[in-house]
Amino acid sequence: MIDRLSATLITTGLETGFIGQRVLFYPSLRTTMETARQEALNGAPEGTVVITDEQTAARGRLKRTWLTPQGNIALSVVLYPARPNLHSVVMVASLAVARAIETVTGLKPVLKWPNDVMLNNKKVCGILVEVSVLPGTVNFAVVGIGINVNLDPSDFPEILPIATSLSHELGQEVSRLEIVRCLLREMERLYLISMESNAVYEQWRDRLVTLGKEVRVTSGTSTREGIAESVDPDGALLLRLPDGSLDRVLAGDVTLRE
Repeated sequence: MIDRLSATLITTGLETGFIGQRVLFYPSLRTTMETARQEALNGAPEGTVVITDEQTAARGRLKRTWLTPQGNIALSVVLYPARPNLHSVVMVASLAVARAIETVTGLKPVLKWPNDVMLNNKKVCGILVEVSVLPGTVNFAVVGIGINVNLDPSDFPEILPIATSLSHELGQEVSRLEIVRCLLREMERLYLISMESNAVYEQWRDRLVTLGKEVRVTSGTSTREGIAESVDPDGALLLRLPDGSLDRVLAGDVTLRE
């Protein structure tokens, strides 16, 4: 039986300072990103969380459809980062998801550049960060997180080759509430650390399965192939091209070459 989510269940005894202290729960939404963005425009407190049981019009990176049927996690968090670095927020979110999954389930997720959380070479979580930028600063950031928790991939043949879920990997249903609460605690801890040091970047880099591999990077209509040598503190992928030169890639889709 899929566990129930509510604002009260999430916030009670959460032990965070601001992330998750205000939670807006909806049985169904078009997307949590839309609602969280509107909350931010209305001056919502930092750490406001919008969460739903079901998204009907969710999109991932590059406006791809992201399935969120009931039994999974779809949430967005409003942040007001001091430094205008979208990649830093991505690092915090993806690392927080990985650590929450590891803590609650014992599974060992890895990260694929730039923002996918993977189990057994399949995607279990997608992260989307949108920022509203004013001259010289970031007005707000909305972090959207979608985790396949109790999804049966065989019910969706179109994603079966590329996606998995926590319950599928574990062989039993997983508590969404435990994952959400752990995720919000980890997110706050890492967010605060990211303001003071490069420790989050280093931990994020160390979990990247992409590094050291031959990859194909697609960005718009451009495709490059090479070895994913490293990532820099701004989150850019450093790609060693066949001619020996080093290319700095800020955004794109990465495919590991066989």
